[in-house]
Amino acid sequence: MKRGWKIATIVSAVILFIPLFFIGSVNAGIFGRIPGKKELRNYRNATASVVLSSEGETIGRFFSENRITITRDQLPSHLINALVATEDARFYEHSGIDSRSLIRVIFKTILFNDRSSGGGSTITQQLAKNMYGRKDYLILPVILNKTREAILARRIEKVFSKEEILTLYLNTVSFGENLYGIEAASHRYFSCRTAELRTEEAALLTGMLKANTSFNPRLYPDNALIRRNVVLGQMEKYGYLEKRVADSLTALPLELKYSKTDITGPADYFLVRVRMEAEQIIREISSFRGNDWDIERDGLTITTTLSLPLQQAAVEAFDVHLSRMQKRLDEQYNTSSGKRALKEIPDTLRKMMTTLHAGLLAIDPATGAVLTWVGGIDFRTQPYDQVLARRQLASVFKPFIFAAALEDGIEPCRYLDNDSVTLSGFNDWSPENYNHSYGGKYSLAGALAQSMNIPTFSLFLMIGFDKVDRLWKEMGFSWPLVNMPSLSMGTAEASILEVALAYSVFANGGTKVTPYLIESVKAPDGRILWQHEQPGEGDRVLSEQSAILMNAMLEKAIREGTGASVHSVYGVKVPLAGKTGTSQNYADAWFAAFNPGLVIVSRVGASTPSIHFNNGRYGSGSALALPLVAMTLKKVEKEKSLMERISIPFSPLPPELAMALDCPDFREKSFFDRIFDMFKEREIDYDKATRRKRIIRGRIFRI
Repeated sequence: MKRGWKIATIVSAVILFIPLFFIGSVNAGIFGRIPGKKELRNYRNATASVVLSSEGETIGRFFSENRITITRDQLPSHLINALVATEDARFYEHSGIDSRSLIRVIFKTILFNDRSSGGGSTITQQLAKNMYGRKDYLILPVILNKTREAILARRIEKVFSKEEILTLYLNTVSFGENLYGIEAASHRYFSCRTAELRTEEAALLTGMLKANTSFNPRLYPDNALIRRNVVLGQMEKYGYLEKRVADSLTALPLELKYSKTDITGPADYFLVRVRMEAEQIIREISSFRGNDWDIERDGLTITTTLSLPLQQAAVEAFDVHLSRMQKRLDEQYNTSSGKRALKEIPDTLRKMMTTLHAGLLAIDPATGAVLTWVGGIDFRTQPYDQVLARRQLASVFKPFIFAAALEDGIEPCRYLDNDSVTLSGFNDWSPENYNHSYGGKYSLAGALAQSMNIPTFSLFLMIGFDKVDRLWKEMGFSWPLVNMPSLSMGTAEASILEVALAYSVFANGGTKVTPYLIESVKAPDGRILWQHEQPGEGDRVLSEQSAILMNAMLEKAIREGTGASVHSVYGVKVPLAGKTGTSQNYADAWFAAFNPGLVIVSRVGASTPSIHFNNGRYGSGSALALPLVAMTLKKVEKEKSLMERISIPFSPLPPELAMALDCPDFREKSFFDRIFDMFKEREIDYDKATRRKRIIRGRIFRI
């Protein structure tokens, strides 16, 4: 008998010792270190960085886990009640481990294999799993992880209050679809903040915690509805809802306001550039201050320069205008001649080749702040950014020739020949006007306003390539000019971004600006980590007088010339100067417009110049690109604060320049002009002409 008691005592001791030793080993970190109190206090969720427009509206997020961390005061009481009633009814009574639930699990789940009893984990234990995940142990993985979570739960309860634990839990839990935390889920499924959730909505999101795929209301609405009502029943059971209220909420249908703005939105192309600029800023502040900030995990707030109303108006203009023009281009290539031109190309490739692409950029010419950036027609299917694409400029290039001429002392009322001329050595190339007219003379202002090619070429020969090339480089264009006679017709290539920055020189009085997209970067606690500081006055590229005269001449181009429809047809009230452009064979259409508060540039064209409209009615700059700008500006005319910023009129010409444009655009040649023409060469050697110009100017100006 005594021997039996000894054996029983030893066996009991061993049985008791083994689990205690096992728990002690886990607690000691033999199976992996368990975070201590200090580490728990310093715990931070991986939180999405939020990108805001200049108005403070969310336009995007950068994340590894799509999460927006919120505080306890942003959690409505009915959400807390739903969570406790469903997931851990004795939450306020235990210290991290619910003994009754644990015993139930041991007997029912482990011994009798009854899964209906649940997992037995408290909210605190679930939080431990959410915070630090589970490890892949080779032996007893479930028991080891459960033990580890139980120990960690006790430590969490000693470090945090019950309210803090609930807040941490709701900020860490997964809702599927790469969503983490209740705030991200509220935005996704109901397009609202957590604080705005109604009771039935809070119950639905709480119900998803059991299985975030099976009870996803978008994928399985019937399952989600049933599960929501179970949660409402639990809330009634534990006294959080009266029966009549629970019954009325249970009878409600499932209503979602699903929004997946993190995948596509109104400023996707812009966000790509913002991320690049933000990462550079973060690298700089991290190295300077010693902090290792992470754009995907640290919940930064990035406020940008983008005007959301202007951006949305531009996106809408793209949808309306380009869909209409795409239909017309499709009709053109569906004719017999169009099909013959593309007969060897399969249907899918044909569709790709005949797709119209477009970009639009708006910036503040005084500061370089980017106000609008639409890089294409659809970021998901066409991610290549058209704002950065380099294409032939056509007549949008001409103002740089005229600006160089003004810098050279040539006045707006200087008259230019409109006579036909042939160039030897270039396959007898001859410039032609858009309307095929010849004869007479055009003033500088008239030639630019009417976009006359022959007078522009005459001016180009007059000032020489070097003057234009110097201005081109000073304005910041990256692609070098080629000294060819066709350059005067706009064969140079540049991007929308480069054109916008160059036209800013006209708009701001002659200085170069640097574009920027970010105003500030803030830490999660609101501290400003980085603030954009406006540099001093940029490098002067044009004299103030030349800039003033360019504004006046390009105002005239909008008022009387190829850009007139922006006001006369579309009714835009914003004061504008600018220039249209149509490249050879209507391959690309351009429109660049500006005033002292805004520069806005658009370009439209297919992916290859061989695909284009066959007439100017649809393919010209005024028909294809101008409407994007006009429709954008017209849409935002009711936005008072925005209009105050971008609708800045041009100052009147100063007294000394008041009469600078007071001359007819066109005049017939005088008797003396005709006498002089008798001695002019009708065929010009371009190389000799430009070489002679350099020699003459060198002799005149050399010191």
